[in-house]
Amino acid sequence: MTTEAGLPEVSLRQLEIFAAMMRGATTVEAADRLHISQPAVSAALRQLETQLGLTLFERTGRRLQPTAEAKSLFDEIRPIFGLMQGFSQHARDMKLGMAGRLKVISTPPLGYSVAPVALRRFLDNRPNVSVAFDVRRLEQVREAVQSGQADIGLAIDHDRQDAVNVDVLQRAHMVALVPRESPLAKKPHLTALDLQDEPLVGLELASNLGQLVRKAYEQAGAIYSPRIEVRYCATATALAAQHLGVTVVDPYSATTQVSDALVCKPFLPACEVNAVMYTRRGVPYSGLLHSFMSDLRAAFAESEVLRQSWVIDKGLSAVAGPRPE
Repeated sequence: MTTEAGLPEVSLRQLEIFAAMMRGATTVEAADRLHISQPAVSAALRQLETQLGLTLFERTGRRLQPTAEAKSLFDEIRPIFGLMQGFSQHARDMKLGMAGRLKVISTPPLGYSVAPVALRRFLDNRPNVSVAFDVRRLEQVREAVQSGQADIGLAIDHDRQDAVNVDVLQRAHMVALVPRESPLAKKPHLTALDLQDEPLVGLELASNLGQLVRKAYEQAGAIYSPRIEVRYCATATALAAQHLGVTVVDPYSATTQVSDALVCKPFLPACEVNAVMYTRRGVPYSGLLHSFMSDLRAAFAESEVLRQSWVIDKGLSAVAGPRPE
């Protein structure tokens, strides 16, 4: 510890031993409290008295009684140990994911469905945690995680990524949303041929999901000709809810609008989509990130989105038969 010229140089360890003696009465008690040897306590106290030029303890029988000077100095250093305890508590909370700030970024499908559920679980019992949450396009989500601007990214993706770690949270399939009063709503599943004569709210072809749906139409021999083309699945579901057309979207976006007006049906040919999380390569996970990832997986396991996806997968399995092992 650096001190001004002429002042005794006292370490925090010496103050810790001094405080332990003030709270106890013998060097043995202080040693037990600090998990060090009794001779180490005695040596530290002698050194401290020498440095200060003061007598801090007087021996009375087998006990050491603090002098008036020791009591006065102890009152001065009490706040230091409060700060040290607060420091240790905060460090432990950070390790356990109970304190700090987490930066989360997501594409709209998960950002408006599962992510809020996970964030509620995550923040409910963590009053000392704050979150920066943003919803962006897929490319921006990847870039934010790669550059360290975000701790974790959530997206619908099916491509292998070299720039970031990718963990699949759930595998699901695109679904069709149709008006509840439509004859299509009575079908157990809907194909691209079923939908080709209906006004379609389609996803822009520059997007991954837009390309996925277009290929499914081509595979079925159906014409993919959207009456309205949009960028996001959330936009497509909102327009479908206003009876502007049927649409094919990811199941996460679908659950935000399924209501008395719309029904959700398995779509064929099956278009598999993966809900994934991105993390930065080569960077250890903080306790805070570990905690959020745990709550995120729990949110997937318990949310309506997952139950809806299970129903859809079950419907596809009934059509296509059991999957090969």
